[in-house]
Amino acid sequence: MATYTFKPYNVGRWLIWSLFALVLIFAPLVFTSNLSGTMLAQMGIAIIACLSYNMLLGQGGMLSFGHAVYTGLGSFVAIHALNAVSAGQSHIPVSLLPLIGGIAGMGFAVLLGYVTTKKSGTPFAMITLGVAELVFAMSLMFSEFFGGEAGISGNRVAGENVWGITFGPQIQIYYLIACYTFVCVALMYAFTQTPLGRMLNAVRDNPERVAFIGYNTQHVRYFAFIIAGFFAGISGGLGALNFEIVTAEVVGTGRSGGYLLFTFLGGATFFFGPVIGGILMVLAFVLLSEFTKAWLLYLGLLFVFMVMYAPGGIASLIMMNLRVASFGKLKQIWVSYLGLFVTALVALLGAGAMIEMVYHLQLNSALGNHLKFLGMTLNAKGVDSWFGSTFVMLTGLGLFEVARRHFLEEWSEIQIDIEKEIKRRETA
Repeated sequence: MATYTFKPYNVGRWLIWSLFALVLIFAPLVFTSNLSGTMLAQMGIAIIACLSYNMLLGQGGMLSFGHAVYTGLGSFVAIHALNAVSAGQSHIPVSLLPLIGGIAGMGFAVLLGYVTTKKSGTPFAMITLGVAELVFAMSLMFSEFFGGEAGISGNRVAGENVWGITFGPQIQIYYLIACYTFVCVALMYAFTQTPLGRMLNAVRDNPERVAFIGYNTQHVRYFAFIIAGFFAGISGGLGALNFEIVTAEVVGTGRSGGYLLFTFLGGATFFFGPVIGGILMVLAFVLLSEFTKAWLLYLGLLFVFMVMYAPGGIASLIMMNLRVASFGKLKQIWVSYLGLFVTALVALLGAGAMIEMVYHLQLNSALGNHLKFLGMTLNAKGVDSWFGSTFVMLTGLGLFEVARRHFLEEWSEIQIDIEKEIKRRETA
């Protein structure tokens, strides 16, 4: 006799994906400046790249220092395909060129990934670093393909127009990137629910047991590497269309390090963590770099701070606090959060003033001793400015440590109460 079961819809999941789609649709209507449109397009590209990288790092436990090889080579193949369309040698629609980049990224992953994934752990990381350096060196040697130091330029207004869409205006290229972003994010999430995605998690957590039950761990890593290369290539193809120029920098280790840094900051152990990381990546590269020449130092300090106090990234902080909020305990620690924020801000102000004065002395000494910092005038060679900045930083650090210890005590008590409540519900 057949039995029928009803499986209810996951309302929360439908709500999240709907909100994600609405954000992609209405973001350029809310942020209407030219800079905002450019940044939103770059965010979509960075989200795909960071999520594809997280297939290796977060889901497979593979620390790669060469992921930019596949995004960058996808960009080069896509820009060459775009130039072929412009020259009338190809009739591929411009909207499909990112898929050409994806196929290229997948092809290079097939070629290089088999050797790369033969090892895991530290040897895997070193092999990817070697491959990245090799490809970057080749980008300066083979100028016919890579364009030398000038790179390869293209014009995305090419081929036949479809419904009047030329991809000339930035808003049109944004919505193309938004469509690819939504589809790629959905497909990469779907991958996490497949048997291969679950087996990749098992290889990450316990490769010996996976091998014992009959699976080839190298093959699992290899297939995941190929899939990650495909989505990385799509990201690179979108970047080629957005910027209309591709240079050797896109395959450099600096770009790979950026993917690693911001995927970790966003939270590699959660699927939505790299989405946060991709947004932060664009904010740092576009906005923070415009405000200060010491932006890389600030990123390094932020990375050290996150490793020390929140190794799970921003996503882990969000999930931990959602758990606390679900039990109605968040209101008990909001004062402690305020104390942590204020004291950390005070320490950052003092440290920032010292950093800016050092950079001013090293890079802008010809402009005089005075500089502006958050509305204040500092004397880079004045004892009072250095003493005041040091005092503010040390005071902020001391108060932050006091606030942190008090917060940890409250947090531990709340976690104990939550565990008691869970046990009570289980026995009720």
